[in-house]
Amino acid sequence: MFLTLYIKYYMERVRSVNNDENMSRVSRNKSPKKRMKTWKKVTLWIIAIILVLVGVTAFATYHRIQQTADSVYQASGAKSTRNADELLKEKKPVSILFMGTDTNFDGRNYKGRSDSMMILTLNPAKKTTTMVSIPRDMKVNLPDFPQYSPSKINAAYTYGGPKEAINSIQSHFNIPIDYYVTLSLGGLKKAVDQVGGVDVVSPLTFTSNGYHYVQGKEEHMDGTKAMWFAQMRYDDPNNDYGRQYRQRLVLQALMKKAISYKTVLNSEFLNSISNNLKTDLTMGDMVQLALNYRDTNQNIKSDYAHGTGDMEYGVSFQDVSGAERTRISNLINNSLK
Repeated sequence: MFLTLYIKYYMERVRSVNNDENMSRVSRNKSPKKRMKTWKKVTLWIIAIILVLVGVTAFATYHRIQQTADSVYQASGAKSTRNADELLKEKKPVSILFMGTDTNFDGRNYKGRSDSMMILTLNPAKKTTTMVSIPRDMKVNLPDFPQYSPSKINAAYTYGGPKEAINSIQSHFNIPIDYYVTLSLGGLKKAVDQVGGVDVVSPLTFTSNGYHYVQGKEEHMDGTKAMWFAQMRYDDPNNDYGRQYRQRLVLQALMKKAISYKTVLNSEFLNSISNNLKTDLTMGDMVQLALNYRDTNQNIKSDYAHGTGDMEYGVSFQDVSGAERTRISNLINNSLK
């Protein structure tokens, strides 16, 4: 509105000047130059106003995004084995522990456990992302809670939050975890909706909560359909390992859209999941990942830690052997080189 009024004001000034110039031959002889000067002034003023408005809008948008980033930030307090900030600045490979919690959907609002756990490594030089799923029932010793050990790895988050989960993973596999991201199923739904849905090929035919999925068929899923696709467990012949695979498919599809500069600086995207997300990535870290690590989604490799059933004190665990732990350790550490 202000810009429109300003332009109309100057147009009236121009017409007034032209009318005055018609009053004399001298004025008429000089009118082309005067009109040129006047239009130059108008153009410069319009450009200046536009730049100011764009600058103010950009600052306000960035301020809102910064506030949202601050609200989701939560230091882990975990043992640090590397200087993660320096790695980002130098565009070196980094590792992120992704934890999905079974909260903020279907009426669930308690803290919950880490229903899914994945170790992600991003290697910008090789343009690769490595995703390794960890069995939720994997038997581990909790470093800070020996009285509850052995325990399932998904209980680490319940007892000690991200700190205990990170310390347990680092200790069990002898790998570094640079950052963490915790996202609830409700947050996953919102994130998928904000990027316009994801394209996923189902590995099997099944129905979950009224949604039907066909084996081998690529489907464009909105947030709700993607959430139930990732969550279904008991009707999968591969049980939790099958669910891990479907979760990796959804996360992989989401990463291809979400790891971008436009998404990171999209206030609607961050605001929509802010109540369902916690991370020790700062706003600056997110921007660096979006700018310098976006090509890592060109080649995504996925794997999982294999375990065997084990009963102890009446509790069912997945026991990951020493050989398998070494394999996973080598896989992760080599992806960080």
